Amino acid sequence: MTDPSFTPIPVLQGEPSPGRGSIPTPALVGGLFSRRQIRSITDGVTNFIIKTGGISIILCILGMCVFLVKEVIPLFLPPQATPTESISLSPLERPSASALIGIDEHQELAYVLRGDSLEFVFIGEATSAVPKIPSRGLLPDGSVTALARAFGKGHSLAMGTEDGRVIPVAIEFTQDFQGNERSIAPSVTVGNPMIAAPTPQPITKMAYQSTDSEVRIAALLQDQHLWLTTSRNTFRPDGTAAASITQVDLTPSIPGRVTALTLGSRAELLAVGTEEGKVCHFDLREPAKPGLVEMTQASERSEAITALAYLMGDRSLVVGDASGQVAVWMPVREHAATNTTHMKPIHRFAPHPSAITDITISQRDKGFITTDTGGEIRLHHSTSAQTLLTLAPQQGAIRNTYFSPKADGLVGLAENNRVVHYLISNPYPEITLATLFSPIWYEGYEQPKLVWQSSSGSDDFEAKFSLTPLIFGTIKGTVYALLLAVPLAVLAAIYTAMFMHPNLRAKIKPTIEIMAALPTVVLGFLAGLWFAPVLERNFPAMAGMLLVMPLAIALSTGLFLMLPASLKHRVRPGVEALLMMPIIVAVVWGCLETNTWWESFLFDGHFKPWLQTHLGLNYDQRNAIVVGVAMGFAIIPIIYSISEEALSNVPKNLIAGSLALGATRWQTLAHLVLISASPGIFSALMIGLGRAVGETMIVLMATGNTPIMDWSLFNGFRTLSANIAVEISEAPHGGTLYRTLFLAGLLLFVATFLLNTVAELVRQRLRKKYSQF
Repeated sequence: MTDPSFTPIPVLQGEPSPGRGSIPTPALVGGLFSRRQIRSITDGVTNFIIKTGGISIILCILGMCVFLVKEVIPLFLPPQATPTESISLSPLERPSASALIGIDEHQELAYVLRGDSLEFVFIGEATSAVPKIPSRGLLPDGSVTALARAFGKGHSLAMGTEDGRVIPVAIEFTQDFQGNERSIAPSVTVGNPMIAAPTPQPITKMAYQSTDSEVRIAALLQDQHLWLTTSRNTFRPDGTAAASITQVDLTPSIPGRVTALTLGSRAELLAVGTEEGKVCHFDLREPAKPGLVEMTQASERSEAITALAYLMGDRSLVVGDASGQVAVWMPVREHAATNTTHMKPIHRFAPHPSAITDITISQRDKGFITTDTGGEIRLHHSTSAQTLLTLAPQQGAIRNTYFSPKADGLVGLAENNRVVHYLISNPYPEITLATLFSPIWYEGYEQPKLVWQSSSGSDDFEAKFSLTPLIFGTIKGTVYALLLAVPLAVLAAIYTAMFMHPNLRAKIKPTIEIMAALPTVVLGFLAGLWFAPVLERNFPAMAGMLLVMPLAIALSTGLFLMLPASLKHRVRPGVEALLMMPIIVAVVWGCLETNTWWESFLFDGHFKPWLQTHLGLNYDQRNAIVVGVAMGFAIIPIIYSISEEALSNVPKNLIAGSLALGATRWQTLAHLVLISASPGIFSALMIGLGRAVGETMIVLMATGNTPIMDWSLFNGFRTLSANIAVEISEAPHGGTLYRTLFLAGLLLFVATFLLNTVAELVRQRLRKKYSQF
């Protein structure tokens, strides 16, 4: 019934009814778009954002890959030599058979010493702009019969005369800047002459070296006598200096006619080559009693030795003979227990077509230049055992060559008195695939080895850039971390998903997943500064735990199963594992308290000597065990979380059906759940593996960072990622170390990409295979 007093209020069609909470009709929402259009626009924008983000990530990854490849490619580019215009020298009034050439570090001004005539010439672009500096004679009387250069001492030369004198000559280059233009001015200092032998005879060959306190000369006279002369300065208390001269005839110790000789840069070694292909090695540390250390047959064909030179550092000797053979000899210790060494040919290079005439060493690395009578010039590198360049100037035979101080050019003096010059681009001569991944015979080693050592305290250090020890260390750390993490994480995931009480699972699972948020730098800090010393002090107890813990768990489990059913039913299903906690704590506490007894029982009282004596193992405080535990602790949450989700997502109706058919929980787990969850578990293992491969801070802080190749649990290692973190701050931009570190990063990138690709293919195959369960 309607109240007649009620009068309805008219409402216009499409207008909201009055009142609070009134809802507008679609006709007035926005006025332009319907709800379906707004939803469509929102979906399109969201789809665009997602696609853009995915494509951006792919582009960023590709950009990283391209950048890494761009930084690595220069390591493997072939060296190049660019010739400049040859320069003609002024004719000499008295032609000389001996000549030396050199150049400043900027390759702008070269000098040529022919006999006693010294001439400076401008090289390259400066040739047409600046005239030659007139030649000058350095001797007022007498003639020069031999010339020598002191390697490693700048431009320090010596002239041997027909009357047996040796005259030092020092050339220096001074730079001056006027605005943006650089000018170089040479200066020449002629020292006081020294007598090379008691009898005045022409010097036919000579080796010269000077140090801060002494000058040493090995002079071969016309009568084939080889004299060693040492001039040493001693300072008196009043500040004045007195020179003492020692002369020794080395001829009785040398069989045959001398054809080549050279001194080391520290004037402690002398090598003498003979006509029969032998090389005599002398120790000159006692100038008055030089000793013949060893005599080697350096020429395989017994050809005359025509050129000798010590490489930078004086450990390696380059030998060239009349048949064109070139070899690098090094002192090698035959037995590790003794210090006795013998010279051995370590690297042999492709022979020249004719006799070797000159060997010039690099002042920056283990490179050197060889020339032959046919005028061919070759650039070699000792570490890589490679002939990098072969040059054939059109000026005829080369009398002398010189490696520029920065090893980026060379100058040579041809027989037609023209100066040839090459600009060399060879910034990474020590890098080849062999030096990166194969054993190399380095100076001071008994055999070829895989070594990473990028720097040292001396300038004559031979850099070692083998990545194989770093790859090995990466694999070693990953394996030991997975050996700990995989069983614990997967078994914990199985128990949590299949056997643990739901209430307890709701607390345990988030707790383990929170562990993944711990910074690895904190884990590395604790592992290196706390856990490593604790493990070292209590290692016998830890070994005892490995023996006692399985027995204690097995015994306690057996006793629990033997309990009456009335007692077992009082324990809520799914929490039985909590009963093990007091037993585990008791075993750990008991072993730690009896650490001394375990050390006496297992290791005869001292575990470190026992490991060394019985197993040949050295115990380092920061070792693979420490890294394995810390890194395993970091990847356990990842493997556990993904594995537990995969196991929990197995359809419950399948599990219920299996149990209803009479299968036990363990049978259901083995024959149904694990098979159905295998794609997810495999993904968890692969993600954990990738996490372990790329781990940096834990390895950096918890291991000794020693790049060695040994599977021992008790020593350290170095991984690719940790090596990048350690070395990159000290790597000069664009240098060999810098680009090699980028190569290590590229290897990690490629390894991770391939690993993830293979893992995804396997996962998809497993998923397809078991999708019908």
